Order: sequence, then structure tokens, then C-alpha cells
Amino acid sequence: MKAWLKKIQKWLQGLVIFFFVSTIAAVVAYRWLPVPVTPLMIIRCAQQVGRGEQIRLRHHWVTLDEMSKYMPVAVMASEDQRFLEHHGFDFDAINEAVKERQAGKRIRGGSTISQQTAKNVFLWPKQSWLRKGLEVYFTALIEIFWSKTRIMEVYLNSIEMGDGIYGAEAVAQLHFGCTAAELTRANCALIAATLPNPLRYNSKEPSAYMLRRQTWIMRQMKHIDLLRQ
Repeated sequence: MKAWLKKIQKWLQGLVIFFFVSTIAAVVAYRWLPVPVTPLMIIRCAQQVGRGEQIRLRHHWVTLDEMSKYMPVAVMASEDQRFLEHHGFDFDAINEAVKERQAGKRIRGGSTISQQTAKNVFLWPKQSWLRKGLEVYFTALIEIFWSKTRIMEVYLNSIEMGDGIYGAEAVAQLHFGCTAAELTRANCALIAATLPNPLRYNSKEPSAYMLRRQTWIMRQMKHIDLLRQ
């Protein structure tokens, strides 16, 4: 019995060591390497196949220098205005979200761009306590090993921006007929307006609500500094 327990203990120790070594190695590698595919991309493709549809996956990696300077500003204005100040977690936003939930108001997320990047690159979209715990872990890792500009670069290349569309370059080509570098300030604000639900909101055919949100984001962008390389 003792020998069996020792084997299990040794196996678990090896599993824990493998987890930490492999995850840290992946985070360090992605400090420089483009992220070719994310779990969400794979899940969406599987869903499309399950519905008998043709696979839709448009994803073109470009550097932050190859994007409009307004793209990071727009997503910070929309998603995480304290991105350059916090270390991965915006506790003020989390507290506000909790208060709104308790008051029965429309629930908004408290996730930062760093948290969303960690989730998009390393994890799955479905909510659970396990995923949330791993999200905290990976967020801490990318804040340690990546710069803010690298986090933003990975975020803007990996985030879902439409049906089968991932990243700024793909949405620029498909919805605006240009490259990510050619996106205007208004284009960037409109793309950022879709991010709460890019499968519901379409930056190519914006609704009246999206146009109002675009206007709000453009006002907020005046108070956000350009992201320096």
C-alpha cells in the first residue's frame, strides 16, 4: 500500500513540475514568437464542422508597428483604460462589477486586456473556477515575462473580431478593405465597439447602438495616451 501511495505521489510531483516548466516555457517563447492558433480558434472551427458549415478562419499576424497607432488606444478606451497602470488586474473595475451584480444592474466584466490575452492564448472560453484560476496564473506570468506592448500586440492579433475573424489585420481586410496600418481612428473605435460580443456586433454593418458606442469610445480615446514601442 505504501509503495503504491509513493508511486502516486511521485507521479503527481512529476505532473506538477511538468505543468510549471511547460507553461513558463510557452509564455517565454511567446514573448518573441507569433501565436499561430488559439484554443478559441480551434473550438470555433469544431463548432462550424459540427453544424455542417465550411470552416471560417481568417488570421494574419502583424507586428504592432504594422497596425494603426489608434488600434491600441481604441481597445484601451473600450476595454481597459488603466491597462498601462495596473499589473494585470484592475481591482477597482472588479469591485465595480461586483457592486453592479449585487445591485441587479447589467453585468459588465472586470477582466483586463492582460487577463483576456491570457485566456485567449492559453485557455478555453467557457467560465469555470478552474479556468478562472488558470487565468490568474497565466496573467501573472505574461505580466512578468512580457512588456505591455507585447501583451497588446498578442491581444490585437489573437482576439476574436467577427465570425471566423481573428486579429486587427484580418478584420481590416475583410470589413474595411485595407490593412491594419491603414485603419482610421473611427475604424479602430468601431472595431473596439464589437469586442464585448464580436459574433453579435459587426463592424462592417454597424447598428445604431454600435455607432453610439463608437462615438463614446472616440471621446474616451482623447484621454488615452498612445502606446509607445
